[in-house]
Amino acid sequence: MHYTQLIWTLEQIYTFMIIGYVLLSWLPNARESFIGDLLGKLVEPYLTPFRRIIPPIGGMLDISPIVAIFALQFVAYGIIAVINFFV
Repeated sequence: MHYTQLIWTLEQIYTFMIIGYVLLSWLPNARESFIGDLLGKLVEPYLTPFRRIIPPIGGMLDISPIVAIFALQFVAYGIIAVINFFV
């Protein structure tokens, strides 16, 4: 049970980082701040493949972070299932 809680905690932290990064895009010049730059360095490498596959809707609405969060949760479920299978 210890490993599953750690995986869920890491998944939740990274999900909140993605959400925070998306919310920063709504504020002018917020991504140029220290927090925006830090979140960008941590989140952009994960979001970039999703942005390549999923184009913005109507040219403005980017749903790739939503898909990325679902994929992250799917991977967390998979890792926990494998751990529970072997433990």
